[in-house]
Amino acid sequence: ECPLCLLPQPPEAFPTLASCTHRSCRACLEQYLRIAISESRVQVACPHCPATLQPTDVHRLLAEPTLRDKYEEFLLRRLLVADPGTRWCPAPDCSYAVIAYGCAECPRLTCGREGCGTEFCYHCRQPWHPDGPCAPVPPATSLASPTAQLVRPEDSGHAEAEDIKLCPRCSAFIMKINDGSCNRMNCTVCGCLFCWLCLQEISDVHFLSPSGCTFWGKRPWSRTRKILWQLGMVLGAPMVISLVAGIAVPVITIGIPIYMGRKVLAGGPGSRRSSLSGCQQCLSVTCSVLLSLFVSPIITAVTVGVGVPVVLTYVYGVVVLSLCR
Repeated sequence: ECPLCLLPQPPEAFPTLASCTHRSCRACLEQYLRIAISESRVQVACPHCPATLQPTDVHRLLAEPTLRDKYEEFLLRRLLVADPGTRWCPAPDCSYAVIAYGCAECPRLTCGREGCGTEFCYHCRQPWHPDGPCAPVPPATSLASPTAQLVRPEDSGHAEAEDIKLCPRCSAFIMKINDGSCNRMNCTVCGCLFCWLCLQEISDVHFLSPSGCTFWGKRPWSRTRKILWQLGMVLGAPMVISLVAGIAVPVITIGIPIYMGRKVLAGGPGSRRSSLSGCQQCLSVTCSVLLSLFVSPIITAVTVGVGVPVVLTYVYGVVVLSLCR
């Protein structure tokens, strides 16, 4: 039985994969790959695990030549995006890549596509300007697909302009559905992990840092609000930490024995409490409470001893450094 379509299949309908041992029927794998490539996803994972499918398996499973050609083009573009010497022709309707090594001293480049021949600058990537300085570098041509560069945010009648942005690494157009989802984005072309609000490549702690970007929301905090929040954290951290520690210490120290006593007294499914005498029940509850009284101060000390230094390091390290900047 195929785990995707839940239909019984003959053994020969389950192709083997070089990346992992999971098995699905050929029809489901073909449909899965067709959807993935239509969404410009080059690093296609196994439907059952994160293992990336090998290009040989993808070629073997794709029956349509157009899909195979598109997959090959996406692989090539992904490779070229990672090459710092790649320059893309700025001419309209041209997505030709020029590999330009050692061209910083002689920045005049020529597109090699037949019928194009556009001359452009290596530095600013604009049409060649022999008598003027380089203009500010504009966003690069989208690499998501050959026709993606023809689609502009102002041309999309079904989406707001703020819902289409460029990947900060490869400049592929990326649309975010305005459904309140998180701002942690992953480019399917180059694999870049970036923040939707500030369009910067990020790590997992970006939304915990004083950057003004929030995990949810349509825009980052204003500079004034961010500075006020950071100043409030720096000035109010000792009072807040003392208040939280003053509440947490007695709650943990007293709450754990009370919880354990009630847990033992109430029992649970399969409990033998009903078969115990009153003295035995009292003894078991007393033992659990005494043990909890011995363990709870240790848990409290570890929680406070680890949590307080971490919070102080963050507030007077990361936040103060951000204010200084």
